[in-house]
Amino acid sequence: MNSLLHSFSKRACAVLVAVAVAGCASAPIETGINDPIEAQNRDTHASNRALDKAIVRPASNGYGSVVPSPVRTGVSNFASNLNLPGQVLNNLLQFRIENAGHNTFRFLVNTTFGLGGVLDVATNAGLENRRTDFGETLYVWGAPEGAYLELPIVGPSTERHAAGRVVDLLMNPLNFAVEGPLRSAGSAASVAARFGDRYRYSDLVDSVLYESEDSYAQAQLLYLQNRRFKLSGGVQPDYIDPYEDVYGNE
Repeated sequence: MNSLLHSFSKRACAVLVAVAVAGCASAPIETGINDPIEAQNRDTHASNRALDKAIVRPASNGYGSVVPSPVRTGVSNFASNLNLPGQVLNNLLQFRIENAGHNTFRFLVNTTFGLGGVLDVATNAGLENRRTDFGETLYVWGAPEGAYLELPIVGPSTERHAAGRVVDLLMNPLNFAVEGPLRSAGSAASVAARFGDRYRYSDLVDSVLYESEDSYAQAQLLYLQNRRFKLSGGVQPDYIDPYEDVYGNE
């Protein structure tokens, strides 16, 4: 584990250096699989799979069985709404001003008329969530994808996406503007939303993790296809990254 984290830290520095010299030209979309630490990644995948089997899957099934669907939807909406200010910042850093205005208006509409975001009235008004993250910002700035990584708990990632996840945790302005019970409620909603996602996509996730001949290779392929498709500007595919929604990479 320590060697994996050490390797990631060195590679993350390389990603940030690449950003500094790349300017604002988007990086090319990779086509191959760069997995130089496959053995360590597989060990982490095995740990993540065991964690899912022992804790995440039973907890998500309990959450989905006990909590009514409208309540689960409201919790997910609330958690998603809290992420929007950070996404707006990423829109601005990507020089996508129209998307920044769109997501800002969505946040204001749902916060004002959707009971703090519990109700997603903005989507019904044509203001869908244009999701983004700092990993995409790094891509727009020209940072290379880097090696494939399987992160503890988080799951499939790349060096670029992993570095972006860290920044996303720190850059959401609500993390500094909101204190006390509301911040705790936001954190709890984010965790509950991940359990809700795991329950919603249970059949797909189970088929990847427990029914595939090689669950590591299958999860890796789905993640890379999904992530690269998103960065290329395509519409979200019908399949999902079996970890992304479950473990909170919104």
